Amino acid sequence: MKILVLGGTVFLGRAVARQALAAGHDVLCAARGESGEPVEGARFVRVDRDDPGGLAALQGEFDAVVDVARHPHHVRHAVAALAGRAGHYTLVSSASVYADVATPHQRSADALLLPPDYEGDPRADAETYGRCKVACERLAAEGFGADRTFLLRAGLIVGPEDPTGRFDYWVRRAARGGEVLAPGTPGEAVQVIDVRDLAEWIIAAPANGLAGALDGIGAPMTRQEFHDGLAAGAGVTQSLTWVDQEFLAERGVAPWSGPRSLPVWLPLPEYAGFLSRDVSASIAAGLRTRPLAETVRDTLAAFRDAAHIDVNNGLGIDEEAELLRQWHAR
Repeated sequence: MKILVLGGTVFLGRAVARQALAAGHDVLCAARGESGEPVEGARFVRVDRDDPGGLAALQGEFDAVVDVARHPHHVRHAVAALAGRAGHYTLVSSASVYADVATPHQRSADALLLPPDYEGDPRADAETYGRCKVACERLAAEGFGADRTFLLRAGLIVGPEDPTGRFDYWVRRAARGGEVLAPGTPGEAVQVIDVRDLAEWIIAAPANGLAGALDGIGAPMTRQEFHDGLAAGAGVTQSLTWVDQEFLAERGVAPWSGPRSLPVWLPLPEYAGFLSRDVSASIAAGLRTRPLAETVRDTLAAFRDAAHIDVNNGLGIDEEAELLRQWHAR
């Protein structure tokens, strides 16, 4: 196939381009080029998607387009430039489009969405981001046609080259071994997807005629299984100390991401549905996921090869030790 990746210079876009090239496809990446470089072997065109005519340099027809846009006007411009000459369009959307994040085991086919925001800035906050992604979905399906538009609602993407540092915190922490502060309880749900598994599904989508909305995330695992996979991938023995969310909140430990946080953890019950989605439809549509331990091993190997590692997520070593001391002394 001739594949156009709108993006292709960061994380998922790079993984899509890399795996498409490995499969023998012709890959063209189009982006500003300010966030990174495309993978070796991909052709690259510098574009400004804020400009309504910014995609004019993309000539010819494409069997498939992969778009990671979050700004609705970027999708609007893509529709105008490409709808008549692209066979299949995959919009990488987000699980943030869902209005109800408290109810577990929801499915993409019948879950309620946030109202669309066609003019907002998705960088403003999490809800605006979700509303903008809903708008992107609608523009894509209307412009390219529902029968050839795949709306992939990605969950928490992890693995090598992850720029967020969320999963990386736990990989680094597992590699140190010893007593680990684990938030919540062992039975709470966690969902992640290796970036390479998501990329493989995206590349297969045009040939399989995937259309409509599906969640791009692995099946839920328990938090105990999550930590077991971390330990197995890092090749360490660790002792988990489960600390409840009330204790953490009282001491200013933030959920999800950022400094003094415990990433990939969200308070319950208000977020009980965010990491526990029913993805049986996605698995039936060809999504395959690797063992978590494999993702951990490869992420750890990428750390050792990297010149810089983002350490701005999670607890510092001294912060974790002090919290554990307070927990045991309570």
